[in-house]
Amino acid sequence: MVLNYIWIGFFLIAFVIGLCKTLLFGDMNVFTDMMNATFTAAKTSFEIAIGLTGTLALWLGIMKIGEKGGLVNFLARLGAPLFSRIFPSIPKGHPALGSMLMNISANMLNLDNAATPMGLKAMAEMQSLNTKKDTASDPMIMFLVLNASGMTIIPITIMLFRAQMGAANPSDIFIPLLIATSIATVVGLIYVCLRQKINLFDKVVAGFIGSIFLLIALIVAAIHQLPQEKVSVFSSLVANIILFSIIVIFIISGVRKKINVYEAFIEGAKDGFKTAVMIIPYLVAILVGIALFRTSGAMDFLINGLGSLVKLCGINSDFVAALPTAFMKSLSGSGARGLMLDAMQTYGADSFIGRMACIFQGSSETTFYIVAVYYGAVNIKNTRYTISGALLADLFGVLTAIFVCYLFFG
Repeated sequence: MVLNYIWIGFFLIAFVIGLCKTLLFGDMNVFTDMMNATFTAAKTSFEIAIGLTGTLALWLGIMKIGEKGGLVNFLARLGAPLFSRIFPSIPKGHPALGSMLMNISANMLNLDNAATPMGLKAMAEMQSLNTKKDTASDPMIMFLVLNASGMTIIPITIMLFRAQMGAANPSDIFIPLLIATSIATVVGLIYVCLRQKINLFDKVVAGFIGSIFLLIALIVAAIHQLPQEKVSVFSSLVANIILFSIIVIFIISGVRKKINVYEAFIEGAKDGFKTAVMIIPYLVAILVGIALFRTSGAMDFLINGLGSLVKLCGINSDFVAALPTAFMKSLSGSGARGLMLDAMQTYGADSFIGRMACIFQGSSETTFYIVAVYYGAVNIKNTRYTISGALLADLFGVLTAIFVCYLFFG
């Protein structure tokens, strides 16, 4: 519903600005420019989606091998000690714990199709333990905030779009994005732990949080030792080594499970074309709306206004042009994706703004969508402090994204 109003707003604002430019300033080309922009955006949307097909098929095939090879189950078992601490009111061995572990493991591997059913199942199982059926329980809030923090180990979709938009090295945002989304997850976890009086000094909880901060500190320390021109090279090298290692691990997991690795890959790859075709209408809708908003001059007005405010605070404003992606992400995943693509198309996939928009896109989740779908599935009306926790995680994800983008690419 929110995206509906935003989309309508793009058209109405563009129309009003176009009329003002025509009647007040005598600009006779503004509507011609806007119509040309809609045709160009529609064509670009189709080209982007079709161009994604090959790479999408590759990664969906690899992910299917990992899924059948038991990596999701492995991650679930790995996370069991932590989950028993942060969901203390769920009895040991309850099916809800298994479903939550599987959901978050699938999200970390970017297996959205597998994650959502597991998440809805987890909500139903937690609702069976809930004494107030219209009010979110403590475990539900923790689960939703962790989901909304958007922690993903492999940001496949973003790298695919970067490849399609002509990035020289699509994976160079891998480490900065991992840092940003990790901070968002840790902040969300700490917030809910404090609200629910969960012991943050428990050795497992503290060890998890401490290990993330230690890893980030080591990465930042290593980056500081390098000349600025070497930072991007270092990030790309490490990211590509990690990603290729993950592909090999997925294949090995399939071999160990004695599955037909080739057939599993083909099964997953077949979904690549379906997925690419499926997103065409969404890309056309959002990119046409954004094209009108930009061509009318409204986007420049918004960005210049934000830039002026940032400069008044004495802060470097290079990141401001990417902020629309960050603002949109909590409201709409497809809307934020459209703004990310628009930033890469306008400024270049390898520009500072293009990279920043990609890191914004991956450092948080569609908070309001997740809350609506997951709570709606079990008829929860009172969400308590779920949204405040999720938005706090989003905020720290965005702030960290700005910091790491300057660190790696500034």
